[in-house]
Amino acid sequence: MDMLLRTTLCTGLILAASHNLTYAEQTQSDLAQSLSQAVSELSPRYSQVALLAMDMANRQVIYSQQAETLFIPASTQKLLTAVSAMAQLGADFRYVTELWSDAPIRKGHIAGSVYLRFSGDPTLTQADLKAIFASLVKQGINRIDGHLYLIGDKQEQLQAPGWVWDDLGICFAAPVSSYIINQNCIYGQFSPSTANKPSQVSLRTGSYGIKISSDAVFDQKAIREFCQLDLMRLGQNSYHLRGCYPGAEAIPLAIAVTDPLKFAQDTLTFQLKGEMLLAGKVQLGASLPKKAKLIASHSSAPLPVLLDTMLLKSDNLIADSLFKQLGKSYFNTQGSFTNGAVAMNRILTDLGIDLTNAKIVDGSGLSRYNLLNAKQLAAVLTLMHQDSRFSPLMASLPQAGVSGTLKYRLGYNKPPLKQQVFAKTGSMQGVSNLAGFIRLPQRSDTLFVVLENGMSPDVKKQHKMSFNAEFLQHLISILQLPSPTTEVVNIAIN
Repeated sequence: MDMLLRTTLCTGLILAASHNLTYAEQTQSDLAQSLSQAVSELSPRYSQVALLAMDMANRQVIYSQQAETLFIPASTQKLLTAVSAMAQLGADFRYVTELWSDAPIRKGHIAGSVYLRFSGDPTLTQADLKAIFASLVKQGINRIDGHLYLIGDKQEQLQAPGWVWDDLGICFAAPVSSYIINQNCIYGQFSPSTANKPSQVSLRTGSYGIKISSDAVFDQKAIREFCQLDLMRLGQNSYHLRGCYPGAEAIPLAIAVTDPLKFAQDTLTFQLKGEMLLAGKVQLGASLPKKAKLIASHSSAPLPVLLDTMLLKSDNLIADSLFKQLGKSYFNTQGSFTNGAVAMNRILTDLGIDLTNAKIVDGSGLSRYNLLNAKQLAAVLTLMHQDSRFSPLMASLPQAGVSGTLKYRLGYNKPPLKQQVFAKTGSMQGVSNLAGFIRLPQRSDTLFVVLENGMSPDVKKQHKMSFNAEFLQHLISILQLPSPTTEVVNIAIN
């Protein structure tokens, strides 16, 4: 070993001993000082930042800045949803969509009506509904002599308070209802004009009952100073596209339905025309008859699979459907955003999470009324890391450069962050958050929370690496420095 390095290390040991510091404490102090210097150089000038880093081997805080200040969490809120759902609903929970009837079956006919009870399954598809009725055919039933009644929650909260109005026509903010089919989202295309026809909107197969009119145009030479598309939601799953789009190529459309019940009615009306004869109509039902019997059903994947998709892909609909399910399960009543918020708060408090001054509004993080601080997010991550009930959730966190929302993110798809960072992202206008773990070879996990609020939209347009990526790069470089304890052993041997 270099003589100067030996002298420096020995001097460090003497100084640490003279100040009654352990080697670990000296190391933590050095880490904090190094990070503090890096943060002062990296911190954005026009936004607010909260930071927390902690060694999971000894639960010692490596660095902390504004860790008790409340921030908009965005999709890091889904960490709370995942832990709460596992605690309250359990790993065996599934959504079940059920078909019931109280009528006798005669010669392949159901001599009366049937009742389809929706459960708010965020993964239910048109193919799943088709399979339910196909199972009747396998039972020898090919006709329903009465009506098909759809049973679901009444007077539902379809969006949480604090959701941005501009987002409500977009699929990532689709209405959260007991009636969900194909994620309550329809797809289409807006095509430019040709010599024979004007610009037009076309919809994919399966967009039953959806109507979109348009007088929008393409600014193919991009000569207009102001050119923007605007989707007007007219109700009853009708829309109007207006304005202009700068370009000459067709663009895809992904539009959230406004009326989930009507979409369910229109979808089933069309499907049953092809699958079996329905003498009556598809309409809203009040409740199941007392003597009804279950005749067919469809189950979703179990909760761990749903949570895996929710965390990896940051799926808002799964998160908020589970959020309402928390309220339903905890209070034994119809689920809502209101009782889901109270349920989550109580569940996490019972698990030892201090949510003092926090504000919980939804499960997805779409609401700008949500407020959490870095310490609260760190407490949830610690629970995931150390409690066997929640530790399977660790495998569902996106891995930098490998999976989920961190697979292609700038700075995370190459060393030193690639494959070393496992974390939940949280992004929306003005918000760039990340919370998770750094996993380095031959070192204990390091928990971190980086919250940035008030970020200018112009920053994203610059296509530069985010502050959280730069901070984590510095954190990793410091964590990878040789341990003083290791060097002391070498000195003793030599």
